[in-house]
Order: sequence, then C-alpha cells, then structure tokens
Amino acid sequence: MGASDPERRERRARRARSGTIGRRFPRTGTEPTTAQSPLALRLLLSGVFVPVFVAAAVVLAVWAARSGPGDSPGRGPLIAVAVLCGALALSAAVDLLVVGRRLRRERGER
Repeated sequence: MGASDPERRERRARRARSGTIGRRFPRTGTEPTTAQSPLALRLLLSGVFVPVFVAAAVVLAVWAARSGPGDSPGRGPLIAVAVLCGALALSAAVDLLVVGRRLRRERGER
C-alpha cells in the first residue's frame, strides 16, 4: 500500500522525464525512456580537440603564409585545411559550452 520513499522519488522522476513538454521531437515509443547522451565522453573529446584543432589551424596558417609560389603543397590547399581546422575547433568549443550547460542543468545548478 505505502511505497517507500526511494520508489516514490523514482516514479516522480520517471513521470517528469516522460512528458513531451520541452522536447524537440515527440517520442516514437521505440527508444528507451532512460536513454542519456554520453556527456562525459563529449566533454573529454571536445576538451582534447579544441586545442589540437586550434594548434593545427595556426601551424597550417603560418605554413601557408611562408609558402612560395612553387612550393608543394601550395598556399590554397594549406589555407583550406587551416580554415577547416578552425571550423572544427569552433564546433568543438560550442560543444563544450552545450555540454557544460546540460551538465549544470542536470545537477540542478543555475
């Protein structure tokens, strides 16, 4: 008749997560109700690759600036790869912000 306190909390947590309020896409019924994104892994990967991509973009940009007209690879491909590394660094930095915000929200901090 009387559910224990942890059971009541678990039912309340499940009910709070199962609604469609605040969901971008409605549930289809095939995904698990407790599925979670691997936020710790995303945080680790983004934290590692932001400095890697920034360093690669800087090195490639300096290499492109110092390359001459007859050098191989030419200036154009080096600039293209430097821009790509910069875009990947920006993407990883944005992911760091998103993951940090989601972790704070899960912990109940504001």
